[in-house]
Amino acid sequence: MLKTPVRTVRASGPAVRYAITGLVLIALSVAAAVEGSSVWNGAPYPAADPDAVAQRIKDRSDRVYDDFALPEKYAADSGRISTGACYYRGLRSIAHIDEARSDVRSFGLDWSVPDVPEATARDAQRRVRERLMKQGWKLIHEGDRAGATFRELGFRFEDPEGNDQIDVYWNDLTTTLFISVYAPCGQVPDEFEEYGWSEADWHPKEHTTRP
Repeated sequence: MLKTPVRTVRASGPAVRYAITGLVLIALSVAAAVEGSSVWNGAPYPAADPDAVAQRIKDRSDRVYDDFALPEKYAADSGRISTGACYYRGLRSIAHIDEARSDVRSFGLDWSVPDVPEATARDAQRRVRERLMKQGWKLIHEGDRAGATFRELGFRFEDPEGNDQIDVYWNDLTTTLFISVYAPCGQVPDEFEEYGWSEADWHPKEHTTRP
């Protein structure tokens, strides 16, 4: 009966262990590299299509203006979407303190309705507030306050699904409703150019059914 030499079996044991150890070390190195990259760069920003974001912001502005249900004499001014700075994350931010990333932007549209009396402003804000709460938006700032010489009305809501924000503000000094619609930072395509961006302009739609 043939027998396998003991020397051959013993020789194969260390070789297998070395191979397994090598594979484990490679796997650990890859995992460390991935983890290190995550720690270095921080959480990645989501991709953002500027035109799609612009349309969403303008749609939200249209809805707020509809919710105001202001008499026709209180007309909203037009606005233009602008981009804001977004910064490096993770440990990489230490090497780029206060340095904005050129490939990541936030988006915001500011517009206003001038010469609105306080009672009218309160009613308009109430209608916007009720609709946002009904749709599940979260109140993240309450801005109503009053002093001996001033009154301010305001609030900020955040969409829990995408973190867009709507900010509405009024004070008795300007008697103007100020509205800001904001979309958080997203990574934009390399070819995006803010200047000459045709989708950035917003004009309030005509509403002939208001009281």
